Amino acid sequence: MAQKPTIPKGTRDFSPSEVIKRNYIFDIVKKHFKTFGFQPIETPSFENLSTLMGKYGEEGDRLIFKILNSGDFISKVDDVTYSSKKSSSLTPKISEKALRYDLTVPFARYVVMHQNEIDFPFKRYQIQPVWRADRPQKGRFREFFQCDADVVGSNSLLQEVELVQLYDAVFTELKLEGVTIKLNNRKILAGIAEVIGAKQHLINFTVALDKLDKIGEEGVKKEMLAKGISEQAIEKAAPLFSLQGSNIEQLAILEQLLATSEEGVKGVQELKFIIETIDELGLESANLAIDVTLARGLNYYTGAIFEVAAPENVKMGSIGGGGRYDDLTGIFGLKNVSGVGISFGLDRIYLVLEELGLFPEAIDQSLQVLCVNFGEKEALVALKLVSQLRKLGVKADVYPSSAKMQKQMKYANNRQVPFVILIGDQELANESFVVKNMEEGSQKTYKISDLNSFIQDLK
Repeated sequence: MAQKPTIPKGTRDFSPSEVIKRNYIFDIVKKHFKTFGFQPIETPSFENLSTLMGKYGEEGDRLIFKILNSGDFISKVDDVTYSSKKSSSLTPKISEKALRYDLTVPFARYVVMHQNEIDFPFKRYQIQPVWRADRPQKGRFREFFQCDADVVGSNSLLQEVELVQLYDAVFTELKLEGVTIKLNNRKILAGIAEVIGAKQHLINFTVALDKLDKIGEEGVKKEMLAKGISEQAIEKAAPLFSLQGSNIEQLAILEQLLATSEEGVKGVQELKFIIETIDELGLESANLAIDVTLARGLNYYTGAIFEVAAPENVKMGSIGGGGRYDDLTGIFGLKNVSGVGISFGLDRIYLVLEELGLFPEAIDQSLQVLCVNFGEKEALVALKLVSQLRKLGVKADVYPSSAKMQKQMKYANNRQVPFVILIGDQELANESFVVKNMEEGSQKTYKISDLNSFIQDLK
């Protein structure tokens, strides 16, 4: 007996209905990317391992899917390395490539390689799948799409303002109200680490802090202690876990707290500019809120960082995020090219829209009209009619065989087809066709020469 096929954990097949709904999100995101002046690029699904490793922090590096070298790769490993059984030593010997972890690092590589062809500031968008060896759970998959928009070649904070507006425009059109765009700045986090005396532990401090919403305050403190951050330093940082008030009030508190840190003060000033400018411009449906515990555990962020939270009535992790990265292209040899970007989490946005019933009612309607097949002559006339309907933008089809009427009507019901066309002997003689409204059960006859009347009723 043949073994039942399966797919890898964290991956999915998508039904026609799911693909249509995903494309609905893609289309809206892409539309606003274009409206905001972003240009499309694509990069390979896999990169050289050296391009990706060391760019996402220790935790991120562990989640990169490595690709084994082709051929007899084990024979090329020396006995000492092989017998050590250390993956850190063995991996570079047997793997030279890896599936991309995100779209930002490949984009930085793209900018460096194509710098002489690019007009700076360069605004690009990219919608492609990425892979992470993460533990699958609700809203988290090992293969998923990212929808990114980045600007490189400008350090103007107006770019951050524009990206907040971009988030707002997309979520407004998706009718996803109550979304919160959380905002912080890595300079503020660096300033906090400096002020509490944990400057040398900045990475460990931010990685732990970023887990506050997942493991709670006590969990964060425990992880910080384990990473070598003193109890005294953690105690100094404690008030940040429950910082309250309006954005402006929180900025005032931070300004006082970080008064002795030049970098921290600069971070506060940058946040203040973004928030005051957005207040002046206004947002349609999203909320903008400071969150000083927001760290986003990627090491390449250097300035503003964003994270988008779904409405409070939906239990879901972040549905978007991003930030400013001043030094990312520097790791590939191109210095002093500042960049900032955001990403939309398509899969989580899908789940949120599904849970809240925000997809358009007729979105699953893949077929508007089905012509019943009564035989060879009738099918030929039906096919001519369908061809005309298709040219007019109507989603129409002819049932492929003259099966029993019951079977054809069942097919129409399963496909949720709103209109079924009947062309029998009488209709052939009269050069007409009968349209059955599947929802109402009513029927109406039209002349084939007067197709426009049917089109008007169809609308």
